[in-house]
Amino acid sequence: MTLADSHRCLRVLETSHPPVFYIPRADVRIELLSDSGRRSVCEWKGLATYWTVRGTAGRPPVPDAAWSYDAPRPGYEALAGHLAFYPDRVEACMVDGERVRAQAGGFYGGWITDEVTGPFKGGPGTWGW
Repeated sequence: MTLADSHRCLRVLETSHPPVFYIPRADVRIELLSDSGRRSVCEWKGLATYWTVRGTAGRPPVPDAAWSYDAPRPGYEALAGHLAFYPDRVEACMVDGERVRAQAGGFYGGWITDEVTGPFKGGPGTWGW
């Protein structure tokens, strides 16, 4: 089952990170998601809301598989109305037919493809960058 399909994503680049793709809600099957209740704060983008992929067809729910900034801070207003997915928490994420590899560490949600080179923050020894 396809959870999201879009040609209108916002590709966000941050220092020492592979890109994160923010998908317009209109291109996401929102009925397959529920607010997990988890929140965090990014010092630049603001308050993040996390989303659980609901369990379907014998598959268990996937907590905090996506996040959004519903009222982002100034400079990041374009992210409102979009969701980003952790590529290692869903079955597969694709960019132009290539399967995405997850950024190391589980905290950041960067999408790594063959065209994206590191080093990237997230793996052992990189937290002090």
